[in-house]
Amino acid sequence: MKIEKLETHDRLLHFKKDQSLNIAKGAEDCLKRNPLSLGLQQYSKYIYLFAHPRTSDDGVTKRMIWQPRLSKPIAQTNSYLFRAHSHTDIIETIWLLPPREMWPQYKKGNITEHETVLWSIDMFTNYRYKLDKSDPEDLDDATASSIYLRVAREMDEENRKKKNYTKLTSSEASLIS
Repeated sequence: MKIEKLETHDRLLHFKKDQSLNIAKGAEDCLKRNPLSLGLQQYSKYIYLFAHPRTSDDGVTKRMIWQPRLSKPIAQTNSYLFRAHSHTDIIETIWLLPPREMWPQYKKGNITEHETVLWSIDMFTNYRYKLDKSDPEDLDDATASSIYLRVAREMDEENRKKKNYTKLTSSEASLIS
């Protein structure tokens, strides 16, 4: 089979752009639509967005799990970590670590080379303690715990309100509106 270099290169560029857009869209959705993320942003000037791909029950389909956090998780393969400034579009990449078996794909000189992934792999392999180190602006554990509790209470209260509202008859609901 003959491979057309230009066509292959175009497909690779499209794939990379598509992957970048998927990650960016996932981070943006987590930052701007996730109820926990929105709650945490009310009380912290930043949040971490921890993402890790998982295989669905069908054994083929991959999906990305996004978790908003106040504290920095330990670095692990098959994960991505971003730090977002609350109520802004400013998101910095902390690491992009693919599964270990995929690391050779990103080597310098390969067509799939990726500078940030290569840096993340090097840091994970040689300086993991730097990836795990807290940011100087990170909240202490007690403050983070109190924010989580406060946001959980607020989310529970909001869910109770929604649940009670849906139990009202249509005439009762129209009186409230």
